[in-house]
Amino acid sequence: MASHRKPRPRILASTAPRAAVGVTAAAIASVTLLSESANAAPAKPSISEVKAQIDTLNQQAEVATENYNQAKERVDTQRAKTNQLLTQVAQKTQQLNESRRVLGQFASEQYRDGGVDQTVQLLLAPDPQQFLNQTHMVNQLSATQTEALKNFQVQQEQASIQRSQATASLAQLTSAQQQLAGQKKTVQTKLAAAQKLLNSLNAEQRAKIAKMDKGSSSSASYTYSGPATGRAAAAINFALAQRGKPYVWGATGPGSYDCSGLTQAAYRAAGVTIGRTTSDQATKGIAVSKADLRPGDLVFFYSGLSHVGIYLGNGQIVHAPHTGAVVEVAPLSWMPFATARRVA
Repeated sequence: MASHRKPRPRILASTAPRAAVGVTAAAIASVTLLSESANAAPAKPSISEVKAQIDTLNQQAEVATENYNQAKERVDTQRAKTNQLLTQVAQKTQQLNESRRVLGQFASEQYRDGGVDQTVQLLLAPDPQQFLNQTHMVNQLSATQTEALKNFQVQQEQASIQRSQATASLAQLTSAQQQLAGQKKTVQTKLAAAQKLLNSLNAEQRAKIAKMDKGSSSSASYTYSGPATGRAAAAINFALAQRGKPYVWGATGPGSYDCSGLTQAAYRAAGVTIGRTTSDQATKGIAVSKADLRPGDLVFFYSGLSHVGIYLGNGQIVHAPHTGAVVEVAPLSWMPFATARRVA
């Protein structure tokens, strides 16, 4: 007897597996690409980019250093003022105590002698003339007492005023010291960031950066031969004699310098007084354009006038660059020119 079941349709064995394999391969490839994209490490900065970052941090640290120098100047000034006021208060207190002692003596004498009426004393005196002489002395003593009392009152008022001034000065000194501590912390933070970035490099990379720094400096081969004369020449010769000494923020010599510490010391050696900070130094002498620069001129860099050096001529300066570097001769073009001053 014949079967009535319909035959099943034949499935091509080569079709379904191939489709499945195609989908699976595409999925794996997609996942692989996504995984590679997600796990791809960010591109490392080049040596030039790292050096630029370090230079920026050093420049920011120098701005903070100049702010620190200004705060330190204010602290030193306020401390001197406070010490002077405290000395005056001590002297006035001593005078006040002496006046108080004299008044105490007068009060004791009045207590001893004031109990008997002068008329009775005259009647009972064995020598009336002697008594009259004593009475005259008492009148003089009374005038002295009055003057002593006035002096005491004046001294008391002066002592009170000076004590108030000293108290206010101490408060200002405390505030200035707190500001100084903040500036110091800012400098240290910037320098630490630059050092951390430098430490992240291997020895070969650090050597390349050091070579790039040396490539911008002509200190090793530089010999100054003029044409500056007088005080400008004296300042230049002093600054050049400091080559090789380390940059230390806040330092004014003789073993180390920051940028404005070097220029101040150089001109002090030449007999010229200029301020401690770049902002102070930028107000001395007369303004000079870049085209009219002369050896000995102070040259300031960056928009905030945060760096200063001494112009040598032929496009060269001598300066204290930044932490980790030493006093050197370098091209004027090494940093963005801001202004210049002629102080000698």
